[in-house]
Amino acid sequence: MKEIYDLEGRVRREGGETILGLKDLNTHACYMIFGVLDPGGHARILKPGDGHEEIILAVAGTIRLEGPDGELMLRPGQAIHLKGEESWEAFCEGEAEAHYVAAGGHTPGQEHGHEEHSH
Repeated sequence: MKEIYDLEGRVRREGGETILGLKDLNTHACYMIFGVLDPGGHARILKPGDGHEEIILAVAGTIRLEGPDGELMLRPGQAIHLKGEESWEAFCEGEAEAHYVAAGGHTPGQEHGHEEHSH
């Protein structure tokens, strides 16, 4: 039977961001991060890390991103692609929580140590 992963419950216990990856799935092929940003809260750094790429998808609320290309606004259903050491700060823009998903994997041809990924 397929396991159901309660990421909503986990994100509340783990301080705003949780990773579904190696520890749960026993694979290095892919991972997914679920995050919640609080209104008026501190920035969260979004950075895939060496040898990784991520697609950041806004799921609820508006997310303001500040990074190498200036400022971007992600609304639900909009996404950006990040590679390697590219780093962006994410903020909740508005009065309600903002939720995002980062779907990631390894950059093709990259050989590196396999540690649990974290932002």
